[in-house]
Amino acid sequence: MATANAGYHAYATGDVLTAAQVQYNLQNQTTMYFASSAARTTALSGVLVEGMVSYIPANGIEYYNGSAWVSISQAVTALTTKGDLLTYSTTDTRLPVGSDGQTLVANSAATTGLQWASTPSASNPVLNSSMQVWQRGTSFSLAASTGGANYTADRWCTQTAANQAVTIGRQATADTTNLPNVQYCLRYQRNSGQTGTSALFLIQPFETINSIPFANKAITFSFYARAGANFSAASSTLAASVVSGTGTDQNPLTVAYTGSATVASLNATLTTTWQRFTATGTVASTATELQVSFSFTPVGTASTNDYYEVTGVQIDIGSVALPFRTFSQTLQNELAACQRYYVRVGDSSGASNQRLARGSANSTTGVQLTATLPVQLRTGASSTIDYANLQWYNGLGGVGAISSITMSATSTTNPAISAVTTSVVSGTFYELLTTSTAGYIGFSAEL
Repeated sequence: MATANAGYHAYATGDVLTAAQVQYNLQNQTTMYFASSAARTTALSGVLVEGMVSYIPANGIEYYNGSAWVSISQAVTALTTKGDLLTYSTTDTRLPVGSDGQTLVANSAATTGLQWASTPSASNPVLNSSMQVWQRGTSFSLAASTGGANYTADRWCTQTAANQAVTIGRQATADTTNLPNVQYCLRYQRNSGQTGTSALFLIQPFETINSIPFANKAITFSFYARAGANFSAASSTLAASVVSGTGTDQNPLTVAYTGSATVASLNATLTTTWQRFTATGTVASTATELQVSFSFTPVGTASTNDYYEVTGVQIDIGSVALPFRTFSQTLQNELAACQRYYVRVGDSSGASNQRLARGSANSTTGVQLTATLPVQLRTGASSTIDYANLQWYNGLGGVGAISSITMSATSTTNPAISAVTTSVVSGTFYELLTTSTAGYIGFSAEL
């Protein structure tokens, strides 16, 4: 005999069913059809039982959970297009299929926590984006009214105006909670007591060959920043932007961009805690150069901790800021990428008497030498040579002072230099050596 309220029962021939068994096992467990929710409410008033199933054309299939009717057909009806995904916000939700080549990424700000994004470029095009490479040194003091493009951390340059002496240096971030394990940042500090209130810029210009791949593409610009306790910008605002141009290999600190246009920008309100900031935009189809720019306009007289710090600078193709990544996967490759623009020969962690170049004397006061660079420069080395703590060596124990060094034949790999000295023998072999661990010679091919 069938039992009332059994979820399933195998009936035998000749069984006599009670009204309760028919009601529960047959009526309550069938899919009931109603024209509308109102019709269902009227028909089932006073007899609702948890587990009932109904179908209404506007709602699909629903079940009664003991307190409300809940859709069980949404999983089927929500998907309308090949490639759609079933996901969840506050209810089951359709995520429409993305465009060809897009990647599904997590985005907590999106309704479902997921978002389609353009497949990222192979790497972040911002070189030294986590401020790891400082070939020229890790601290720079720039006097007021220092014009031109003054490079500090590799690929990052600035200039100052009247009453605007600044100090730029490498700092440890010391924060693994608000940063994605980025070790270093750049600190841009307005020296205490300075009164100049012109905008101070920190920029990285891209060369044309690295800018053209972004033409006619939507991009997302992102970075991490925080302020010192006495950051003097109005409302603690750091302006940040990506700017395009239509010229070739220009640096906006020395020549205005041809066809300058702002691609993406924002005014970031800094606190003393690291935050990530993002802005989106579209690069014009005619763009042939890009730059990343940070600036702030000081107010009043600088105090002790009037600075901001920045790191994790990134550009992604598409509308989503992807997890931070550097241009190269290793520090060695990041250094080599930076050395395309500036390379310093001489190891500050090594001993003195490092051999940097070789050649011979062409007079009693001049030595012609050739240096071999570890990477190929972007273009022939600049005629302005950066050097310190050098001496000549004749291979027999004789050494002598160097009074000046100039470029005699530029090259992307083996620049020839002329060293002015005294007491050398014409036609004799000489080497260029360091006098201490601080000795070096630097070659530039910066924009």
